[in-house]
Amino acid sequence: MNEVIRIGVDTSKSVFQVHGVDAAERPVLLRKLRRGEMKRFFGSFPPTVIGLEACGGAHHWARVLQELGHEVRLLPPQYVKPYVKRGKNDAADAAAICEAMSRPSMRFVPVKTAESQAMLMLHGARDLLVKQRTMLLNAVRGHAAEFGVVGAKGAGRIAELLERIAASAAIPELAREIFARLAEQIESLEQQLDALDRQLRTWHRQNERSRRLASIPGVGPIIATALAMKVPDPGVFRSGRHFAAWLGLTPKDHSTAGRQRLGAITRAGDETLRHLLVSGAMAVIRRAKPGRASPWLLSLLARKSKMEAAVALANKMARIAWAMMMSGEVYRRPKAA
Repeated sequence: MNEVIRIGVDTSKSVFQVHGVDAAERPVLLRKLRRGEMKRFFGSFPPTVIGLEACGGAHHWARVLQELGHEVRLLPPQYVKPYVKRGKNDAADAAAICEAMSRPSMRFVPVKTAESQAMLMLHGARDLLVKQRTMLLNAVRGHAAEFGVVGAKGAGRIAELLERIAASAAIPELAREIFARLAEQIESLEQQLDALDRQLRTWHRQNERSRRLASIPGVGPIIATALAMKVPDPGVFRSGRHFAAWLGLTPKDHSTAGRQRLGAITRAGDETLRHLLVSGAMAVIRRAKPGRASPWLLSLLARKSKMEAAVALANKMARIAWAMMMSGEVYRRPKAA
């Protein structure tokens, strides 16, 4: 068999498709491996360049293959899809990965360490618990409204609503028992969220980059820790605009024939970071008043809706964050006009 210069691996839970090519770009390695065969096969294989899609489990296999002496490159799935010639199967996906990683302009995802993935679990677990709490709060409000008991919005007002439910004679005993069980679940989630928040604050205080990022208006410990954890190497982005584009905060481009047509934001990239930055921008906008907010933001609010202004401000915050991560400087407030 000719020397293999590049291998694309399509991963899954238990079946892995391997596609390797030689110096003439001819397929010379086409093989399907079971999960237990991966380390044995690549452990006896000469060191080469291996490409994987950056999906679930990819960082684990990247670390395993690196320990075996191979050079591993992780590719964003959306950049691999255009190279799938026809149909959708494991062999075609592996061939597309092998082809895509050979392109000089291809962008790759840095391999995360196990410690980095463990830190990111803090944010992932917190997001999950927040969603579960929101579901429970909405369930309590919805069921209470069926019995004519309506409460104010907000997580901080749910205790008042539960007290009214317990005291209402119009609610049957069975319903009050179910409300009590839902209240226990809400209290349990609140305790778990408090524990995760304490861990995030501890990590934030110990991380110098996270503390600097938190000085940006609209960026608190939650956003700062997410940025520091999810962007360990800001140098992979050529500029702040490229970083904002990775977050999906730049408009879609539908230009043709010399005419520029821009649409809504792409919403590509990391959804969690984009959501957090837009939420932080909305917090700044709610407090925007003449003499306190920047003239740029006030003029933007005069021309655009609050949501459009929040997206524009989130884009600006992302660029500032990238510049601070690259330079190591602290945030400097602009001088008053």
